[in-house]
Amino acid sequence: MPPEAETRRDQRARPSAWAPVTRMRLGLRARVLARRLTARLSSSLTRRIIVLNLGGLFALLLGFLLLNQLRAGLIVAREQSLQAQASIIAAAVAASGSVDADTINLDPSKLLQLEPATRQKSHGRDSLNFSIDPEDAGPLLVRVVPPRTRARVFDRDGYLLVDTRELRMPDNFDIKAAPLAGQSPSGLLMRGWVFVQSLFARRDAYLGDDVEIANGKRYPEVDAALKGIGSTVVRQNTRGETIISVAEPVQRLHVVRGVLLLSTQGGDIDRIIAAERWAILRVFLVSAGVMFLLSLFLAGTIAEPIRRLSEAADRVRRGQHAREEIPDYSNRTDEIGQLSASLRDMTRAMYNRIEAIESFAADVAHELKNPLTSLRSAIETLPLARKAESRDRLMAIAQHDVRRLDRLISDISSASRLDAELARGETAPVDLAGALEAVAAMANQSGRADGVTVTLKVPATRCILPGGHESRLVQVFNNLIDNARSFSPRGGTVRIVLRAATNVTAGVERPGYEVVVDDDGPGIPGHALERVFERFYTDRPDQGFGQNSGLGLSISRQIVEAHGGTITAANREGGGARFTVWLPGRAA
Repeated sequence: MPPEAETRRDQRARPSAWAPVTRMRLGLRARVLARRLTARLSSSLTRRIIVLNLGGLFALLLGFLLLNQLRAGLIVAREQSLQAQASIIAAAVAASGSVDADTINLDPSKLLQLEPATRQKSHGRDSLNFSIDPEDAGPLLVRVVPPRTRARVFDRDGYLLVDTRELRMPDNFDIKAAPLAGQSPSGLLMRGWVFVQSLFARRDAYLGDDVEIANGKRYPEVDAALKGIGSTVVRQNTRGETIISVAEPVQRLHVVRGVLLLSTQGGDIDRIIAAERWAILRVFLVSAGVMFLLSLFLAGTIAEPIRRLSEAADRVRRGQHAREEIPDYSNRTDEIGQLSASLRDMTRAMYNRIEAIESFAADVAHELKNPLTSLRSAIETLPLARKAESRDRLMAIAQHDVRRLDRLISDISSASRLDAELARGETAPVDLAGALEAVAAMANQSGRADGVTVTLKVPATRCILPGGHESRLVQVFNNLIDNARSFSPRGGTVRIVLRAATNVTAGVERPGYEVVVDDDGPGIPGHALERVFERFYTDRPDQGFGQNSGLGLSISRQIVEAHGGTITAANREGGGARFTVWLPGRAA
């Protein structure tokens, strides 16, 4: 043998070196798949989806198996077939009573071998005394009765003459036909199904083929046939098998000589039904497998995103990271996408609120520290002052710092309660024109020494906000008017104009109202047009340090934005500042 052939033979004989690696990879993949499946099934929502889907499919299967029309249709067809056969065979049996044995092409020597089952001495009769000759009827039934069908002939007194099950057949004839094609499988599964079927099956009165009865009149169908009426009965034997019996009177010259009883063998119909139901069960198993996979896929698209959102929400609650990110499913157009977007917006708003609270706390600490430091210095220096003038000046500083602290604490308390009041307070329609008229009247009647007057211009139509907090909006207007009066020269004028206006946000026009407050003061520095709305910001060099807390405009912006509006600051062309408040609403 050539060395090359020997080498190839050795390579075929030895197992491949990659075989263990391949088996190990397959084992790893199987374990990974099993772990993933176990993780999926650990979800309660996944299990519920699978159980509900398979439960509906199982209910449909039971409906097909227990409520379908296959059994009834098959029984009706078999009854009709047996009735037709019984009519023909009964007529042949009636005619055979006056026909010689050789007319049915049967060897007379074999006739003696076909002894009727009931030709026993216990009957005390001779065949010549029978209303139907069993020696003629027996061979006829053997020739014409179909396989797997039992035929019995009773005389007019109800005694059994011929039973094809008891006849000795020729050596070349097998009455036990081969099993039907498509016969249902046997085994534990089939026995279980038979048991379930027996729980729901209808139990008829039992007169089974496996129990011998002395007189055929105990069969209701035989009793009816002896009276000349053909009858059919469907019953079950002790094994739960369906048996159809058809009794036909054997008449000659309109005289009932006996009865022919044809019956199916136990299990024939049940095997056909079981085979059909087994086919349905196979379809169910395939459908259940597909439904299981689809349920896993559906659960993966529902339960898995919800689980990830829940875990992210738990991480946000525990505060493990400075700013936890919620998974983004906003590209989905279903409720999961809406939930993801809502959770992301809620988390973003919560983090912004936390940051705002932290920033507010830092600003409050800073603003409170300044007057406290000044007050502490004045109190510590006061014992060292020897002159009355110095002591009076230190006392004035201490009193100023105390008033400043009181003002800061009041404004901080108002600002801290604002969010809660706006969130919990009930909204109501607000008449802007009426609110501004009341604010302007109170400002003109305050009797301040600055001599500044307030004018108001409102439209003829009513300006109604559909929902708002009137007291907080009045606080905004009061703060804007006070600021305008404080910056206006003596004898100046503060002008207020209310008008309908449309605001464009993200390319969408929104109807509403504008409240414009103008003054004749020096205006606002360009770098401070936005800073004036920051907390604790103030720029009043001519009024001395610490006369204002710097929270008024910040609180005003917070109130306006809570109503869905905007507030801006600008300088007029002719000089002076202009504050514009826009609020959404429609003219009444």
